Amino acid sequence: MSGIRTEEFVVNMGPHHPSTHGVCRLLLTMNGERVLKIEPHVGYLHRALEKICENRTYAQCIPILDRWEYVTAMSCNYVFALAAERLAAIQVPERAEYLRVIMLELNRIASHLLWYGTTALDLGAITPFLYGFRERELIMDLFEMTCGQRLTYNYIRIGGVSRDIPPQFVPMAREAVKTITEKMSDYEGLLNENPIWVARNTGVGVLTPEKAIAWGVSGPALRASGVKFDIRRNDPYSIYDRFQFDIPTQKNGDCYDRYIQRLQEVKESLKIISQALDGLPEGDIKAKVSPNFKPPIGEVYARIENSRGELGVFLQSDGTTKPTRVKTRGGSFNQLQVLPEIGKGLLIADIVAIMASLDIIMPEVDR
Repeated sequence: MSGIRTEEFVVNMGPHHPSTHGVCRLLLTMNGERVLKIEPHVGYLHRALEKICENRTYAQCIPILDRWEYVTAMSCNYVFALAAERLAAIQVPERAEYLRVIMLELNRIASHLLWYGTTALDLGAITPFLYGFRERELIMDLFEMTCGQRLTYNYIRIGGVSRDIPPQFVPMAREAVKTITEKMSDYEGLLNENPIWVARNTGVGVLTPEKAIAWGVSGPALRASGVKFDIRRNDPYSIYDRFQFDIPTQKNGDCYDRYIQRLQEVKESLKIISQALDGLPEGDIKAKVSPNFKPPIGEVYARIENSRGELGVFLQSDGTTKPTRVKTRGGSFNQLQVLPEIGKGLLIADIVAIMASLDIIMPEVDR
């Protein structure tokens, strides 16, 4: 059998493959079961969001950008508002800053629970999907009572937030934090020592720290490779410097470490939310900002730590009501570019595991 000669062939994985988590086409060059080369083809979801924003006032950009990366719409709105506030030197009220941190961390947990469920589903386990979505619903209920939406949440505004939280929000948020904290052991119990899960993820898709930095990988995927970098600590924004939380890291940089990393980050987000609820002050929820405000001439880049890594917005102003240049950056693009590096020589089934562990979402890639 060793003398049998095989020929290389090309397989299209996507653009409508369930494991690509959106519309993405991977062109795989195969030799038998082995993947020799991976070429990602993107652009199927390109909506020209940046150009659309350049033809809107700053305030009108907010509802467009919560479609940028719909799983963490709060973060998309926030990073644009942060850039505009820095450009115009707008001071955000204290209560609004606390509300923003609570929403950002709730959104991070909701995103990680979505990832937990869908990644397990990609590898053939349906129970974690049901568990993850069960607790995610608690957060969806909080978002719905705050801004009326369970998807593309539109709450954060330039200068603050759109409205105050209802009276039942704080007790329900505390209950959600308590429930998710208790359920963490269930999530870990389902998968941590599951022999199939361990075999499918351990030693697969190893991303070294050097390679992660070279490819601009950020967020949980970077920290799972052992690089202790978190924008909330290394380039603080909002009021994150007031909260006590750890930056967990892993050692091996494989799919299994990326799984462990996200569960540990959920625990840290729960700590931040509890502290923010305890310290939530009374007061205004929004600075006085005209819908047609004109920031001074200049440019700024603002970045935050999102669930998929660095989420950034570059704004350039010519002193009018509309930005002259808008450029966005999401973590998914860099994570997708490193896939051919760490997936070469493996099986197609491993590519599914790697892509899931990197938590790539295509609307953020194409924009």
